[in-house]
Amino acid sequence: MTHIFHPTTLREYDIRGIVGDTLHAADAHAIGRGFGTLLRRAGGTRVAVGYDGRASSPSLSDALVDGLTASGVDVVRIGLGPTPMLYYAEAVLEVDGGVQITGSHNPADYNGFKMVLKQLPFYGEDIQTLGRMAAEGDWDEADARGTVTDFDIMDEYVDRLVAGYAGGAFRIGWDAGNGAAGPVIEKLVKLLPGEHHLLFTDVDANFPNHHPDPTEEKNLADLKRLVAEKSLDFGVAFDGDGDRIGAVDGKGRVVWGDQLLGILAEPVLKAVPGGTIIADVKTSQALYDRVAELGGTPLMWKTGHSLIKSKMKEVDSPLGGEMSGHIFFAWDYYGFDDAIYAAVRLMGAVRMSGTSLTGLKDAMPTMVNTPEMRFQVDESRKFAVVDEVLDRLEAEGADVNRTDGARVNTADGWWLLRASNTQDVLVARAEAKDEAGLARLLAMIDAQLAASGIQRGEQAGH
Repeated sequence: MTHIFHPTTLREYDIRGIVGDTLHAADAHAIGRGFGTLLRRAGGTRVAVGYDGRASSPSLSDALVDGLTASGVDVVRIGLGPTPMLYYAEAVLEVDGGVQITGSHNPADYNGFKMVLKQLPFYGEDIQTLGRMAAEGDWDEADARGTVTDFDIMDEYVDRLVAGYAGGAFRIGWDAGNGAAGPVIEKLVKLLPGEHHLLFTDVDANFPNHHPDPTEEKNLADLKRLVAEKSLDFGVAFDGDGDRIGAVDGKGRVVWGDQLLGILAEPVLKAVPGGTIIADVKTSQALYDRVAELGGTPLMWKTGHSLIKSKMKEVDSPLGGEMSGHIFFAWDYYGFDDAIYAAVRLMGAVRMSGTSLTGLKDAMPTMVNTPEMRFQVDESRKFAVVDEVLDRLEAEGADVNRTDGARVNTADGWWLLRASNTQDVLVARAEAKDEAGLARLLAMIDAQLAASGIQRGEQAGH
């Protein structure tokens, strides 16, 4: 028996597609067969499985579990919840891997699979291997089917989120965006001091209020309104599967992912002096400067939650983060991206700072920067364009960091051009000290693109 996946679904960090079009129950079954086979070949016997609130998630879960048990693997089903709850289950239960069925922050008709094997992210070449195994029918036949048990881990997970809570009694708004984090947040706030106001914690696959992507400012409008109406200290928001955080201060200003990382780094570096704090190439220079100022070792790394997690293990980093709101605590936690835990730690960091989140935002250096600019480019050209740009820049003697695409430092600031690992887009970003400097940086980006026959033009959606 063999299976062919739709070529667009096997992505860098996960398997993801449009249900009924590029993703079907047969794909879920094949993922179970392949992942189960790999797990057994690595000496494992049990897998935890969870899913988000999408309408297609329960049936995809059933097909996945059928594939896993057919491979002789025992399955522990933890039910509906955020992705970090699955990561937590994989870290603390007697299992050898985990699979979360989630479409993350994609539209409601999408779904997908995030995997972890022996507490290591399963991505890149691992995912391509699953595709090859399916095409070749390279699945082990088990002597006996694996067993299936159900385990309700949510209360235990919530208790872990508040263990050793070091925050104060804040007045906070929480926006779950009708995503899978909602039920966890409802339980969590009952254990926290202070006053908590919740938005959209009921899980609804259609996301009726706003799209659950807290990195897009328009999706934070309801949270800003709540913070203003009730004069709250700050507000936090989550993506569809609870592994990315967004925040607004008491004045309703967005505190971006890299700014949150700078705040969260302070208590961590008090506990781990000189620790290496990792951030991705899209991150503001202000974050790297702040980490150095706090006595930490800043490390710029490639964008992508799996890539950051792997690098953190490699260099024993206590904390990492991405512009996109993935925050990874390895100090006093398990090293995976957990937005709900990051919100709890944010309260502790704000309390320790002796000021408010608004005060911390006020004190940040003013940088003029662009949002992430994304524009369509043919899949076959996207990496080639970046290589051409790098070759030209090096020939000109520019100050270039090649960690992930081209990040170019100039007297005005910096600009970045990289190819997305997950879509047929190029991503650009620029940051300067003033508008005139930003205009000069954008002109440099446009000149480089033009030299490769591309215009920045129409921006692609997320």
